[in-house]
Amino acid sequence: MIGALARKFFGSANDRRVKGYQSRVSAINALEPELVKLSDDELKARTAEFKQQLASGKTLDDLLVPAFATVREAAKRTLGQRHFDVQLIGGMVLHEGDIAEMKTGEGKTLVATLAVYLNALAGKGVHVVTVNDYLARRDSGWMGQIYAFLGLTTGVIVHGLDDAERKAAYACDITYGTNNEYGFDYLRDNMKYRLEDMVQREHFYAIVDEVDSILIDEARTPLIISGPLDDRSDFYNTIDTFMPMLVKKDDYEVDEKQRTVTLTEGGMEKLENLLRDAGQLKGDSLYDVENVSVVHHVNQALRAHTLFTRDKDYIVRDDEVVIIDEFTGRMMQGRRYSEGLHQALEAKEHVTVQPENQTLASITFQNYFRMYQKLSGMTGTALTEADELFDIYKLEVVEIPTNLPVARLDEDDEVYRTQNEKYAAILAEIERANKRLQPVLVGTASIEKSEVLAEYLKKHGYKQIDFGSESGMDKLYAAARAASRQNCSRC
Repeated sequence: MIGALARKFFGSANDRRVKGYQSRVSAINALEPELVKLSDDELKARTAEFKQQLASGKTLDDLLVPAFATVREAAKRTLGQRHFDVQLIGGMVLHEGDIAEMKTGEGKTLVATLAVYLNALAGKGVHVVTVNDYLARRDSGWMGQIYAFLGLTTGVIVHGLDDAERKAAYACDITYGTNNEYGFDYLRDNMKYRLEDMVQREHFYAIVDEVDSILIDEARTPLIISGPLDDRSDFYNTIDTFMPMLVKKDDYEVDEKQRTVTLTEGGMEKLENLLRDAGQLKGDSLYDVENVSVVHHVNQALRAHTLFTRDKDYIVRDDEVVIIDEFTGRMMQGRRYSEGLHQALEAKEHVTVQPENQTLASITFQNYFRMYQKLSGMTGTALTEADELFDIYKLEVVEIPTNLPVARLDEDDEVYRTQNEKYAAILAEIERANKRLQPVLVGTASIEKSEVLAEYLKKHGYKQIDFGSESGMDKLYAAARAASRQNCSRC
């Protein structure tokens, strides 16, 4: 009760921190009339002045107000966008090495330019981390206009670049890229024999977009570089033939929450006999030291059959098992499970079993991003993980107020007894939006669920568009421009 009264009269800790930025926001605003009068060349020359001041002993904190004001004016001239006061606050939070939580649509991409520019003045390289290659390309090209106007260079790290291109991108003042690319480049650098062959510089400062997803949800995800071992495809296929013979509960037990599966005593005895008959068992017992490798691959085959589901955890395409990212639903081309699990999945799906790999280098996102001298992030949903973010990375979450009052209604979740009731409710909601000529994005947990829902919609008169066709969206665009459904009814 005392805490509630204190918050009522003095505001929450978050409110007090946000209020503490107001004096610098006012100072930035006070510089605007002066900067508006500068020519483009004079505005650009401020970058060299800032660098000279840093060399003379000033700190980045000393330059925050004039640097932010400069970026705001450059954004107006290049993008036609002016940072709002709350966006200036978001930039200060990022510069201080914390997390700015901003609601969707509040302009986090533009907010990042403030802290990026200020820290890039140090000349040590600033890394902006995005969740996919598209955003890395888009943001580097889009926000790069501001940096180029002010005399800074921008690079982008995406899949398919060679070492020379990567080294050039990392040598830029600002580098955009995905968490995967940064992590794998670090691993590859540690496998180089000469310093001049390494592509990355020091890990000075990074801003992580969707920070809760990358630093919490994917924190323990290992990035692994591996090399091939001997081909043992026949062995995997032989082991796989035994799996359908095992009976759940009688021969093995599954813990779906912990994602583990263990053989029962009866299951071990059955497998021993099967392996012995197939000539794959050395000695008398499955658990003799000579059979360590066999036991490991039996367990991996059992995991493949019981814990991994086709079209949810992976798909089969072109004689290949492709992993599905559980966080984004995207295919992860070129990524493979380690320790024989991927080979077990290939044997299960009766595709070509690729040679097993041995781990040459590995690191988790958590350990990689903790190497940066300063780390910050932005997202729309960080408060729920605030304790973890502070405990692991010492990052505090600051909730940034919206520029205008929120007009959107955030409804409570709806829970249904059956799948059919849920799909009927989804259809009803789509129908209501359709009458308002409002597009709807429906997200699902897996490709399989997406296909089931798509079939459900088709049964109720909706048409599915082929996005692979260049003209596939023409009717939809035409209908949107005409604000009519005449050309594209129920699609």
